[in-house]
Amino acid sequence: MIKQAAYAVEPWCVRERQLDLDTIAQSESVFALSNGHIGLRGNLDEGEPHGLPGTYLNSVYELRPLPYAEAGYGYPESGQTIINVTNGKLIRLLVNDEPFDVRYGELRSHERLLDLRAGTLTRKAEWTSPAGDSVRVTSVRLVSLVQRAVAAVCYEVEAVDQPVRIVVQSELVANEALPSSGTGTDPRGSADLESPLVAEESGADKETVVMVHRIRRSGLRVGAAMGHEIESPDGTVSTDIAGDVGRVTVATRLEPGQRLRIVKYLTYGWSSQRSRSAVHDQVIAALAGAKLSGWDGLVAEQREYLDDFWDGADVEVDGDAEVQQAVRFALFHVLQAGARGERRPIPAKGLTGPGYDGHTFWDTESFVLPVLTYTQPRAARDALRWRHSTLDHATERAAQLGIRGAAFPWRTIQGEECSGYWPAGTAAFHIGADIADAVIRYLEATEDEDFAADVGLELLVQTARLWRSLGHHDAKGNFRIDGVTGPDEYSALADNNVYTNLMAEQNMRAAADVAERHPAQAERLGVTEEEMASWRDAAADMLIPYDERLQVHPQSEGFTDHAPWDFESTRPDQYPLLLHFPYFDIYRKQVVKQADLVLAMHLRGDAFTAEQKARNFAYYEALTVRDSSLSACTQSVMAAETGHLDLAHDYLGEAALMDLGDLEHNTRDGLHIASLAGTWTALVAGLGGMRVRQGRLGFRPRLPSGITRLAFRMRFRGRRLKVTVTSGTVVYELLGGKPLKITHNGEPVRLDGGAVSRDVPAVPARPSPSQPPGREPRRRGDR
Repeated sequence: MIKQAAYAVEPWCVRERQLDLDTIAQSESVFALSNGHIGLRGNLDEGEPHGLPGTYLNSVYELRPLPYAEAGYGYPESGQTIINVTNGKLIRLLVNDEPFDVRYGELRSHERLLDLRAGTLTRKAEWTSPAGDSVRVTSVRLVSLVQRAVAAVCYEVEAVDQPVRIVVQSELVANEALPSSGTGTDPRGSADLESPLVAEESGADKETVVMVHRIRRSGLRVGAAMGHEIESPDGTVSTDIAGDVGRVTVATRLEPGQRLRIVKYLTYGWSSQRSRSAVHDQVIAALAGAKLSGWDGLVAEQREYLDDFWDGADVEVDGDAEVQQAVRFALFHVLQAGARGERRPIPAKGLTGPGYDGHTFWDTESFVLPVLTYTQPRAARDALRWRHSTLDHATERAAQLGIRGAAFPWRTIQGEECSGYWPAGTAAFHIGADIADAVIRYLEATEDEDFAADVGLELLVQTARLWRSLGHHDAKGNFRIDGVTGPDEYSALADNNVYTNLMAEQNMRAAADVAERHPAQAERLGVTEEEMASWRDAAADMLIPYDERLQVHPQSEGFTDHAPWDFESTRPDQYPLLLHFPYFDIYRKQVVKQADLVLAMHLRGDAFTAEQKARNFAYYEALTVRDSSLSACTQSVMAAETGHLDLAHDYLGEAALMDLGDLEHNTRDGLHIASLAGTWTALVAGLGGMRVRQGRLGFRPRLPSGITRLAFRMRFRGRRLKVTVTSGTVVYELLGGKPLKITHNGEPVRLDGGAVSRDVPAVPARPSPSQPPGREPRRRGDR
């Protein structure tokens, strides 16, 4: 049985009260710190024991071949894998010559605390060596959200009951030995790479060490530097470099109650183009900036940044303390994943682990960016600018596939397709419409017309061209999109996937509308009146399959005619199905890995009636096994909309606790950033009923029996809002910005600075839908 880490349930922090080596890899992901540029896993300061060491820089990767038993035209030939760069977290301690190692001697106490308001990871330990010498160790670690290239550690050692000789070795290590990923055939894991960093420079001056490396195959250049401020009784300080290790060593004697304090500043930078000397100078300059701020300054900057974030993003949940903690944990990690990415991707694991080889997927645009759009819109904009920067790769890929426009990769780091399995990769063209959807959402939420002209329009145009080229009008005049894979990865190469067709329809309409608003830019892109008319014609004629016999929408054409999966004969240990059954069998049965048609009802709710939503939701509940962490949040949203409020709460809990509870037993490889984002979506879009339709922000709030109060803050068109929902009432408040018109249950409400209260009508009871045997979500009432 796989063991789960235990964290205290507290509203503003994640606390581990004792160290459990059996779950250390999970905790390394949970306690990871990042700013979207630098990512430090929550490894122990001394480096050992560890589950999986990890220091990452966004978009720093190595190339590796993608082997095929039978190659084919258009198959990607090279993959990209995130690498563990130079590790600067290491601080080794020796007490009277005994290495501080929690596996030896006596660990009297050990606590780690991730502070979600301060943005720091604090560790406190009291340890007695095998020789009987006791010390207290306190470290506080941060990755700066203000100074993009900077991380820092404040490390203190105190003698407890007798004099001790202390030696601290602060290290910068490249090509550290890594354990095997152990993922085997699991596509969610990562590739194992050997020593990818090739030394170009290493140097030391007093308490400063700098290293520059080139990555063996990708050719990227990485710089890392460390500097120190040391407060201690009399002692010695020395610096040395040997091979892949740079070290600053501090030796001193401590009387009981005396402390050694070391502040370690770390800086990182990388480039695909800049010279060795330029990268060297970059990290040295960042080090000077960090020292100028000092430790106290970095801590104060971090708190100020997060205070501003929470002022426009916090969510309060009364009645479910676990979800309260989890949603703040989720928002913190979503922010970390994109805060300072600055035109870099947001990977599926953020920078918390090497899972999925560090790739970004459609998860970013469909799950993560909605949260950032309404809480930290600058980060959403920067992620979309990164997508725009990869357009050349996407248009080249489309040309290779014989279609117009842009074919964005299913999984990538730098923009090239890295999926070696085309039925679930290349064929999942919906990613283009997902990117377009994120552009549309950002424009509606910000009215950023400069972005529309410079970035958004081209993304919309090139994806609209893809759909117009990929689809065709049939003899009946319907516009069809055949042979594609939708969000459900247990179906592939389907005709007229409802999600894909509805999102493509929206994509083409938006491309024409934004092109009309920006005619000069549209002309520069070669958009003509005839082309815009062809997009609108295709959108108007889009085929949306409907099963008249069952009165539901088939996920794709003919899906409801497939044989149902034999759920009764499927054992609990045979999930996820992808690891125990051949895709050939899965693809031709009615079984759903993750919300597909149900996701269409959330994102394109305007295309369905309330009755259709209720029937569709019940039908697909019985088929959806949730072998993807992306599913529960969407099922929560639609459960709330269709009146199954306690079920919505159940799915909310699953999304929220995906990593804190290690529900899929792979948190060791990194956090599920999209599922974490889905926690916010389940609360705000689900129970809060938040939607934006035709530019108007609206709410249809409702609460399950297990939540007595929900309050959330968000940003919209330069305003800050707060919505507070109780069992029978909702209060809307405009906290900042100009007056705003919203809707409550479809009725207009004007916010101009004061609080506005409205009734929340009771939701009629409905029969509960059933799930596949053994795949029911855990009831929140059973917690």
